[in-house]
Amino acid sequence: MDKRVLLIGIQKSFMVNAIVVGLQKEDYEVIRVEPSPSAIEAIADKPDIYVLYLGDLTSEYSPVFEYLNEQIDSERFLLYLIGNNEELTLATLYIGKEKIQETYLRPLDVKLLAGHLNTAVNYSAVDESLRRKILIIDDDGAMLRMMKTWLSVKYHVYMASSGKIALTFLAQNPVDLVLLDYEMPVMSGPDVLKEIRNTQKIKDTPVIFLTAKDDKESVMKVVGLKPAKYLLKSMPKDKLIAAIDDFFGIEE
Repeated sequence: MDKRVLLIGIQKSFMVNAIVVGLQKEDYEVIRVEPSPSAIEAIADKPDIYVLYLGDLTSEYSPVFEYLNEQIDSERFLLYLIGNNEELTLATLYIGKEKIQETYLRPLDVKLLAGHLNTAVNYSAVDESLRRKILIIDDDGAMLRMMKTWLSVKYHVYMASSGKIALTFLAQNPVDLVLLDYEMPVMSGPDVLKEIRNTQKIKDTPVIFLTAKDDKESVMKVVGLKPAKYLLKSMPKDKLIAAIDDFFGIEE
């Protein structure tokens, strides 16, 4: 991933100009484009990073929101949104929250944005074979996609929507960490972990539980299966990622 950014926003905006200047100071090449599907589509060599500035964008611009929501699945760009609370709420009516890498409130701290972009660029340079592999197991599709969006910047991420699918995958694909939903239908998280621990080939795979509750009873039920950690699903994104980085000994 090179240091190029597609900045989508109304070009007469003072803040759009300020973002351009700020990112250029951080050595980014900024490609500016008006917020319309045809304008974005006309760009031949699109970057891997899209920044959408929502200032002055109303529901009349819903076509560009819908376009980004659809194209991100096939083009796999990283999407960053900047706006006030009302603007961000409007955009997320059309763009799935699980597809958005970061959101920023106006006024924007451009250095904060650049720091997050630098992380993405730096990790993209890591040889794919050296990236740590994480399997996320959760029956909630939106949660799966959101976690994948968050973690794919640094890690190679796989997804499984059930315990059965996960165990079949693990039998053929070793991973460095499993993030396991505690409560799932048919085969619960504890049941999945029990199968992992009883299967010779994968018995030592580290497992972190993702749970909606932190009651002592739930923890004690699986303490003998030796999960590496318990993380609350309600944790803020930064803290959750920091906990996983800490598990791997990664320091920012």
